[in-house]
Amino acid sequence: MRGTGYFLFIALIVISFSASAQDVREAYNLSDLSVQGTARSMGFGNALGSVGGDFGSLSVNPAGIGVYRNSEISITPSVVINNTTGEYSGVNSSSNTAQFSLNNFGIVFTNAAKGRRYKHRKWKTVAFAIGMNRVADFNNDVLYQGKTSTSSVSQVFESDANMNPNNVTTLNNSYGSLGYNSYLLNKNTSGQYESIVPFSGGVDQVKGSQSWGGIDEFNMSFGGNFKEKLLLGITIGAPIVNYQDNSYFQETLDAGNTNSNPYGFNSLDYSQSLNVTGAGINAKIGAIYKISDIFRIGAAFHTPTYYSLTDESSQGISVVHNDSLGALYGPALQNRFDYNLTTPWKGVISGTIILNKLGFITADYEYVDYSTMRYTFQGGIDNSSPTGASYQQEADALNQVIQKTYKAASDFRIGGEAVIAKYFMVRLGFGYYGNAYTPYGESTANSYYTTQRIDVSAGVGLHFRHFFTDLGFIHSMYQGYEQPYSVVYNNGAGTSYVFSGSPATVPTAKIDFSLNNLAWTVGVKF
Repeated sequence: MRGTGYFLFIALIVISFSASAQDVREAYNLSDLSVQGTARSMGFGNALGSVGGDFGSLSVNPAGIGVYRNSEISITPSVVINNTTGEYSGVNSSSNTAQFSLNNFGIVFTNAAKGRRYKHRKWKTVAFAIGMNRVADFNNDVLYQGKTSTSSVSQVFESDANMNPNNVTTLNNSYGSLGYNSYLLNKNTSGQYESIVPFSGGVDQVKGSQSWGGIDEFNMSFGGNFKEKLLLGITIGAPIVNYQDNSYFQETLDAGNTNSNPYGFNSLDYSQSLNVTGAGINAKIGAIYKISDIFRIGAAFHTPTYYSLTDESSQGISVVHNDSLGALYGPALQNRFDYNLTTPWKGVISGTIILNKLGFITADYEYVDYSTMRYTFQGGIDNSSPTGASYQQEADALNQVIQKTYKAASDFRIGGEAVIAKYFMVRLGFGYYGNAYTPYGESTANSYYTTQRIDVSAGVGLHFRHFFTDLGFIHSMYQGYEQPYSVVYNNGAGTSYVFSGSPATVPTAKIDFSLNNLAWTVGVKF
């Protein structure tokens, strides 16, 4: 999800039929960060750059800490309800999921000058804060299914076996090995591996995935208010990544398929699981300047996040034939890989109009250049590489693809709060998150791939002298596109594979996302 870290399934470059986390899509998912917010800030669209006085602002513009006049402690639980509709080969399928989450918790200690000390002290307030903000949420459930006669997922295994024949006969994590040892591939008289699936007569395909987890950023912030004109702040962030995904792909011979089927293929079921964990470090600095009692402007800079990550994955396949032959290879085929990722820097500028005691209107502009994402792989030579490349050479090649695949994106948020009664407020917000994707190289065939998203939000709150509580709701809408698998024709070492039958033309699924986050904040001032 643009701006919140929800997955978009962009599959032009990567092989989405993969249990590996180190690809351009995963780099984007771990770089696309946006604070989930308190219920208050959610109500006005998380346009936090120059409003301040909200714990969520410490992950957007830490100068907002200078707005605090009292110390406070708060917590924001939420429920995330996501609905998706997938269209694939003319068939619509829907799925939904609901998860409880914790948007943030934190405590702010404020030293505010009062009385005679206020008049003589240049720093009117000094504050320190510590706590957690969720900056990405990965909870989602996707399902799509349909019929095709232009390709089969078995061609993924077929092409890998022919380009890397040395991996085939030994059971390992390569597609060629899995396909051959599960009786999905047959070796013909020319010594070439062939799929046994007669897909040109029609196969029914189902792709499903369920993901959960998020990125929780633990923050330490410090800042203050200088002469009631300039607010300054700095946040040191330590994001913790916990992402899990289980997916499956099923392919069944269509009931109307009358093609010759000498090997008695009936169905296959490929499953994979992925668990990405790790931690990072970053910093944010910001300033808010009060032009007058009515107008204030803000600016913030976020350094890149430097992640150290571990990817643990497993995959397996079962194939059913008419004579019940088949094999299941799953939990034993596991991989672990340690690597580093550097995310892009981010700039935020903002402005707020304070309507005396009636409320405010505020807006943010964000700029992020996703083409600057970079992988660093640990280790020496990759023995499974057909080119004998080192791990870092593979990372460098992947980084070049990132540069061609992504570009800078601009995000806009606007919102407002109105004081209806002495203690009661209502809020509205809107957000537009721009496209971070550009077609790969000179190709425009897949120019419809996008990361655009629209948010609409609302909320209410009750704020008393020592206690406050808020409700906030954000509804997000966007579209994603995914090819369930991609067949490689060249292994990068000069070895190409020419299909003995029809080449693969893989349908593209269009996925409509409707994401909803309902949050409740309670807090105490002291």
